[in-house]
Amino acid sequence: MAAVLFDFSGTLFRIESTETWLRAVLTEAELPLAEPELLRTAHALDRVGALPGGTHPVEQIPDELAHVWEIRDKSAELHRAAYTGVARQVPLPDPALYDALYDRHMSPVAWAPYADAAMVLRTLRERGIGVGVVSNIGWDLRPVFREHGLDSCVDTYVLSYEHGIQKPDPRLFATACAALGVEPPDALMVGDDRRADGGAAALGCRVHFVDHLPVAERPDGLRPVLDLVG
Repeated sequence: MAAVLFDFSGTLFRIESTETWLRAVLTEAELPLAEPELLRTAHALDRVGALPGGTHPVEQIPDELAHVWEIRDKSAELHRAAYTGVARQVPLPDPALYDALYDRHMSPVAWAPYADAAMVLRTLRERGIGVGVVSNIGWDLRPVFREHGLDSCVDTYVLSYEHGIQKPDPRLFATACAALGVEPPDALMVGDDRRADGGAAALGCRVHFVDHLPVAERPDGLRPVLDLVG
């Protein structure tokens, strides 16, 4: 392998819990909720899939949002509309909180790298293997990498909203391979989503999947990548 392409959320980084996310926004807005109500609200937000990078919706996406939800990663506007839209199914004490919640999830402090992410990325760098991040996303994740000291380990970022296409569209993976100067068969795609990240196989990339788990539950899920690249 001459290059490794990584997904972002659930692969290299994990978003904070829905409870932490909601608590931080309520604290910032100085809008206290009684603890039982806060926990019920966090659970409800979790069920509708309101936290980008969090759990998938358990509740059915409302009909009026279904189309936007399917293409949410194609632009910043669609991404915000989709996630604030599903969040509005859950009553909050102030309507401004829906946008505040969305804004919070884009903050670097809301994200934590998996325990072995830095080691794997730095080892790849030392071996001279190109690294790209290919993500379905509606905002610029580069500040997250900078905040955690990992930006120097990434050679290129290919973000769906910057190209108007989303995984599993093979054009995103092709763009990353071209930026790294490698042919697809010489690249490994690492991700947590079988459908989206598996789209790289259509180009001839090798694909390796990791489990989208809380950081504490996946201490060494990325280490096998080093063996796969040889």
